[in-house]
Amino acid sequence: MKDAGQVQVHWHEHAVSREERERLNGHRGCVVWFTGLSACGKSTIANLVDHKLHARGVHSFVLDGDNIRHGLNASPAILRQNHHSDEFARRFGLGFSAEDREENIRRIGAV
Repeated sequence: MKDAGQVQVHWHEHAVSREERERLNGHRGCVVWFTGLSACGKSTIANLVDHKLHARGVHSFVLDGDNIRHGLNASPAILRQNHHSDEFARRFGLGFSAEDREENIRRIGAV
């Protein structure tokens, strides 16, 4: 395995530029990020906004935190069940510790 300092990671430009996508869609892209306490209505508001944008012909998508916690940021228990691997679950599963919450935000921010 290569050392992290030896790995060649390069940014690859997309075949369709941001400007071309904006022209096709008729609008610019943006991110709207709702934060708040558990069960305060973030998902409800996000889905209402999504519905309104869709009605106006604006392309939108909701990345709901609970849904993300079933896949990309799943708990060790979910990963163990889906991948049948304790090692995989230990390495990639996220709980709700301060460190895991920070990693949850880092991962979804990268998306």
